[in-house]
Amino acid sequence: MHPVLLFLGIMALACIINLPFGYLRQNYEKFTFGWYFYVHISIPIIIYLRIKSGFSWKLIPLTLGSAVAGQLIGGKLNKKRKSLG
Repeated sequence: MHPVLLFLGIMALACIINLPFGYLRQNYEKFTFGWYFYVHISIPIIIYLRIKSGFSWKLIPLTLGSAVAGQLIGGKLNKKRKSLG
């Protein structure tokens, strides 16, 4: 598989993995244990995928950005669901 496609797949997976965690994170007050747990639980998975794929540490900001995007989208989905009833 082409390295660019592989890395784009890892970025997409980082975002998708974080969707449910962002959704669940929204139920906790900021900076509590549960909030920190859901923010950080996916990091070892993403690191494992990046290392096993052979990508350097220089690409961490891109995978981190994808993870944050997933967290934000999941949180917005939770807020939208709550506002609809």
